[in-house]
Amino acid sequence: MTSEPAKQPPDSPALACVDLVKSFREGDSLLTVLHGVNLSVARGERLAVIGASGSGKTTLLQLLGGLDLPSSGSVSIMGRAMSGLADAERGRLRNQALGFVYQFHHLLPEFTALENVALPLLVRGTVDAEAYGQAREMLGRVGLGARLTHRPGELSGGERQRAAVARALVTRPAIVLADEPTGNLDSANARQVFELMLELNRESGTSLVIVTHDERLAARLDRVVTLSDGYLREHAA
Repeated sequence: MTSEPAKQPPDSPALACVDLVKSFREGDSLLTVLHGVNLSVARGERLAVIGASGSGKTTLLQLLGGLDLPSSGSVSIMGRAMSGLADAERGRLRNQALGFVYQFHHLLPEFTALENVALPLLVRGTVDAEAYGQAREMLGRVGLGARLTHRPGELSGGERQRAAVARALVTRPAIVLADEPTGNLDSANARQVFELMLELNRESGTSLVIVTHDERLAARLDRVVTLSDGYLREHAA
């Protein structure tokens, strides 16, 4: 099963947003977090989003992933406008096209590593044997082949984050959105997690959008943009 909609032009962006605005009501005041953000991410492109805490990076990532809707403007994933979809359709598009990696793993504590990684495939409707087979293979690739039956509480911090990366990558998504994916790891585990994401990009042409404070990590990607007070600035090549 492919994650790409049929008839999508091959040169169209994997992800795009136009004039994206996000505001929140705080009492009698309106707080605008994002001001008319425009961004296009090509298929297979590796993009870093950097900026100070509170600049709107996580809000932007939530909007790009369809986890929240903008106050105005639009987001398109693989050519489909998220705002034009019902909640169930938006959820299906996220499952088909996107993988998410967060600073904290968000694994389900009552499930084993194998069950956690298989879950996105099971939600998609993949038969159990195939879902668990693919999850087992992906966990092996992230160095957790011997930890399949361990629950998150039985894994180290680095192992939990590698399991979370495996869960994001197991569906071979068109786009991975990562919010400080190495920010809670020591340098060795951070390097391993980052290399896993780059490997998927090379193998499958997966686009990467990585929010990070690590400028050394950002420098290894194709393009860097900065969010400052809700405004997006492109770095010169």
